[in-house]
Amino acid sequence: MKKFFSIILILLIIVAAVLLYRANTHFANQQYQVSQPLEPIELNQSAVLERFSQAIQIKTISYDDRSQFDHQAFAAFHDYLATSFPLVTQHTEQTRIDNYSIVYHLKGQNQQLQPALFMGHMDVVPIEEASLAQWQQPPFSGKIVDDVIWGRGTIDDKVSVVALMEAMERLISEGIQPQRSIYFAFGHDEEAGGEGAKAVARYFAEQNVRFEFILDEGGVVTDGIIPGPSQPVALVGIAEKGFVNFELSVQGEGGHSSQPPEHTAAGIVAQAIVNIENNPFSTKLDFFELMFAHIGFATPLSSRLPLANLWLLSPLVEKILLSKTSSAAGVRTTTAVTMLQGSNKSNVLPTVASAVVNFRILPGDTIDSIRQHLEEVIDNPLVQLEAQLANEASTVSSTESLGFKLIESTIRRLDDQILVAPYLVLGATDSRHFQGLSDNIYRFMMVSLNPTTLKQFHGVNEQISVKDYLQAIQFYYAIVKQAAEG
Repeated sequence: MKKFFSIILILLIIVAAVLLYRANTHFANQQYQVSQPLEPIELNQSAVLERFSQAIQIKTISYDDRSQFDHQAFAAFHDYLATSFPLVTQHTEQTRIDNYSIVYHLKGQNQQLQPALFMGHMDVVPIEEASLAQWQQPPFSGKIVDDVIWGRGTIDDKVSVVALMEAMERLISEGIQPQRSIYFAFGHDEEAGGEGAKAVARYFAEQNVRFEFILDEGGVVTDGIIPGPSQPVALVGIAEKGFVNFELSVQGEGGHSSQPPEHTAAGIVAQAIVNIENNPFSTKLDFFELMFAHIGFATPLSSRLPLANLWLLSPLVEKILLSKTSSAAGVRTTTAVTMLQGSNKSNVLPTVASAVVNFRILPGDTIDSIRQHLEEVIDNPLVQLEAQLANEASTVSSTESLGFKLIESTIRRLDDQILVAPYLVLGATDSRHFQGLSDNIYRFMMVSLNPTTLKQFHGVNEQISVKDYLQAIQFYYAIVKQAAEG
């Protein structure tokens, strides 16, 4: 028996040694090493900030009810772009798509180089009337107070649109002679489904235009959000989740509730929902592993040890990730029951009962595989399934492409204290409509968010610091210039 315990002890020591060795050797520093930092361009700060403030003041709001669309507001924003950036207007070719989305084209001299596309959207989400009193500054004021710019769109996503235009205006004023063609595409209804972006994608397809890479909104520079690194981490989206609503419906005979069947239509739907929630989709750590392959070296031993030893500790890591909704959403297709309907009176049996379940699809899963999963776990032919508002998960773009390397190096050359990592975008962007136009689609804005300011996305007191906005211009200037040079 003593010999047995000695063997067990030796094995435990060996395993512990392996775990520690891998924790200290598994993660190499893959960050772009800066040898030549970018020199910031000089900006007329007061003029730049005034133009951005004016953009925020134009109420380009997207409503789910399309009848509320304010044509005048979007026409005013188009006029604002034309008058505020006259060189861009004069030296690029502009095409209006679906009436209100805009494409700008700065032609390159080398037609052998595939063009680059930079995207943003002009629309913003509405303000809830009940939240108005919570705003420290009026939501469409564009006020600049204590080096902070306030208002809807400062983060999502007029920052991209206006900073890109500032960058292009500056480049044209410097007499840029691009080798690679540069396109800007600004959608007008990203917050309401992106029909404008769909039309833009069709336009490019009809023109047989394919892109070397595409950069849209999505990831940001996170500060204190990613556990482990003490440094800020720039998250560059290399893929985004898809989505689908499945409506579950069951037909019933109806009648008075005093003589119910063993299971009503509503009861059958309820059981189906219980089965669905009790059978979540399996976890996949692919994107989590890829992210930490880039930043794992900068994490403390307590983080590195389990992450470097997923061969043994993956169940523990999965349990930790699934314990928080924010991290759980990044490792599996999520399930959310959002709508239920039965009869319209408490003593009337429903002739139809229904529920809507929203799924956010992890790349690797599909709408068809979700349907198959539902059929298996519900296991009741009385429950009918209908997919609605469906969009497949995106493909996964390479971290070795010209586009990713250019994004990464530009971030690091502007600030080498920022670590760069690929990640999975949990929400939806306009870039999802461009899958057939490039193999390299990325999602990133040069905006810094912490756990507090992250809540301002679509929330109260949306704001951006003056420093961050000016840095966004520097980022777009540098990356557009480098892309244009070929």
